[in-house]
Amino acid sequence: MVQHPHSRSHTSIPTRKSSFFNTPIVPPQPDVYYVGVDVGTGSARACLIDTNGIILGLAERPITRHELKPNHITQSSTEIWNAISYCVKTCLRDSGVDPSEVFGIGFDATCSLVAISESTDEPIGVGPNFYDAKENIILWMDHRADEATNQINATGDKCLKYVGGQMSIEMELPKIKWLKHNLPGGINDCKFYDLPDYLVHKATGSEARSFCSAVCKQGFVPLGVENSETGWSKEFLLSVDLPELVEDDFRRLGGIPGKNGTFLSAGDIVGKLTPQAAEELGLTTECIVGSPVIDAYAGWVGTVAGKADIPHLQDNADGTIETACGRLAAVAGTSTCHIAMTKEPCFVKGVWGPYKNVMAPGYWLAEGGQSMTGALLAHVLSIHPASQELNRLAEASNLSKFDYLNLALENLVQDTKSRSVVSLAKHMFFYGDFHGNRSPIADPRMKASIIGQSMDNSVNDLAIQYFGACEFIAQQTRQIVEEMEKSGHNITCVYMSGGQCRNGLLMRLLADCTGKPVVIPRYIDAAVVFGSALLGAVAAEESVAEHVNSKGRSRRNSILNSQKSQVSLGGSTSGGAHSPYTAPSATASTANMSTLVYASANAGSLHQFPVMTPMEEEQVDYFNQPTQEQLAEKEAKNANITSDDDSEDEQTLSFGSQHKVQQGLSQKLSKLGLKPLSSIKKTTSDTSNAPISPGDKLWKVMEKMTGPGKVIFPSADTHPDRVLLAAKYKIFLEQCYKQQEYRNLVDEVEQQNLKSVKG
Repeated sequence: MVQHPHSRSHTSIPTRKSSFFNTPIVPPQPDVYYVGVDVGTGSARACLIDTNGIILGLAERPITRHELKPNHITQSSTEIWNAISYCVKTCLRDSGVDPSEVFGIGFDATCSLVAISESTDEPIGVGPNFYDAKENIILWMDHRADEATNQINATGDKCLKYVGGQMSIEMELPKIKWLKHNLPGGINDCKFYDLPDYLVHKATGSEARSFCSAVCKQGFVPLGVENSETGWSKEFLLSVDLPELVEDDFRRLGGIPGKNGTFLSAGDIVGKLTPQAAEELGLTTECIVGSPVIDAYAGWVGTVAGKADIPHLQDNADGTIETACGRLAAVAGTSTCHIAMTKEPCFVKGVWGPYKNVMAPGYWLAEGGQSMTGALLAHVLSIHPASQELNRLAEASNLSKFDYLNLALENLVQDTKSRSVVSLAKHMFFYGDFHGNRSPIADPRMKASIIGQSMDNSVNDLAIQYFGACEFIAQQTRQIVEEMEKSGHNITCVYMSGGQCRNGLLMRLLADCTGKPVVIPRYIDAAVVFGSALLGAVAAEESVAEHVNSKGRSRRNSILNSQKSQVSLGGSTSGGAHSPYTAPSATASTANMSTLVYASANAGSLHQFPVMTPMEEEQVDYFNQPTQEQLAEKEAKNANITSDDDSEDEQTLSFGSQHKVQQGLSQKLSKLGLKPLSSIKKTTSDTSNAPISPGDKLWKVMEKMTGPGKVIFPSADTHPDRVLLAAKYKIFLEQCYKQQEYRNLVDEVEQQNLKSVKG
């Protein structure tokens, strides 16, 4: 993954404030909080939320990766844990929350393989330098196990049916098979975790595993599916020469459910923090840990329960997790994952899954994806001859590159007297699978094809190609949605997350190409880490209820009173705060938001996201979405607040402010003399004694805490832009499938040529 140059955003602090807090806030219960932890490829993040789902603290710290040999990409679980510790302590410090008031913590992470010694519970080096034990993670993007992957897929085992028909080289079993044949001494002293499960093991000491990791990435087939009795297949593992994984009822993989292993759905209780983990995180041993999920699935948790003014969403809301069926979560960064839930299994060609029990017992999830979205736009900008000129003009205008290009397109419409922006690019046919296709044709050999290029080297030409790339992303999303619907999904709307949400052009194209409403979440950049915090809230629900009902006189509090002298935010050297002279740049990405949120709420200064009909949107330009940007910019000028440079996370393309949302805000608030919240009388939110299923318990928390989103409705079917995009979709499909046809034709000819040469 490549870091992109910093770009400057013109997004003002009031605009950013409204994107985070866009509805009046219900009075909080200030002594009940939850922490979320998200480990991406390039950084670890943590957030702290209250019982209303308001983020009061947000911190990030970079993590490194090494590629000492091509396709061998590793990380250190020790470094990652230290980064997590730093971020959690920073959130506590900046929010002013007492560690004893944090009731739950949730984790998400990339689906990377962690190797640990069974005998010592310490890291084991995974190569290419096997003597470096700290490098014990084979990163998801590591492609060393190509031969092992082919051997696994050649078995045709039934478990492959549930991972899209074949295992990806990015999944865990190919990596384990590679280690067996390359690790000195083999894997006899190894146990293996998907990274989210390892973090929970580190936090609790438990060997419990999540259905999310085991089912999605390790070939686990839940009990009862395909007559599975153990989850793992002895015959399959023996057929791929991995008898070590079969030993003692699959102990190295977490065991058999109900026998020697525990497998949990999202947010189920794993246990409490160990004394060591509590000290390192700056929390207490009464903090409850929820079962984790892979990072993209945390994006699903953090978005799909968002309130949106869409009639059919309100009509179908029955208070159970089945409400989430039909809501497609698009978790966007460098690539985009598309996750949807169904009550019954739906097998979709080119889409991973269906995965059972991942979010809730009895429900199935499917995962589609685009290999390049944010990275595609970055690539298009970087290879064009006008790239440097764009950088100069955007910097001079104090705009992000994407905002500048959107403005350039608006001006081009006027200059060329074109009907609209879509019409402006009517002869640009852009097919952007530069890095292969993940969904829906699952062809890693796919490449890009662009029809309509000229010798024009201007920024205006770059703007047209940029539009073509945005249109490609939207048309391919339509292709994925249509394939899912053909197989039984009923997709009603798309819930976006990630920095791409700030690109009004891209969001409008997604709505108009798919014909589905697009919902932008309250927390654009923090949706994933927010989702992990909700997992902690779900796990701690019973503990919170006991605390509230006992008015703080619970057994938990008596235990905490004896621990308080042992808990310190200072912590160990590895997790403590850096000197301001040596702190990594990302550590500036912290937020003390509590005083801002509730002070603003009390003053009534928060802005609601309005919803515009297509007819209303026709009266503004193609890029203006229903936001309060103009009002916020006016407020910013009055307050004499200027925007900051925005850093871009590795493998994530930012379309505005990505992480420095509240940089410098704490200092401004301190000048206002705002004080921390005082305690408020607590009330129980649910007096019903009716039983609630684990999935409904998760949904209840998601609905309560997720908050409202902004809705972008598609234009009418008869709108000229919709009609034009529909026509171009036919061309898009031809570009897709004709490429495969052409490639096969040429390959057949070359095979004959080789035979004749050999003959």
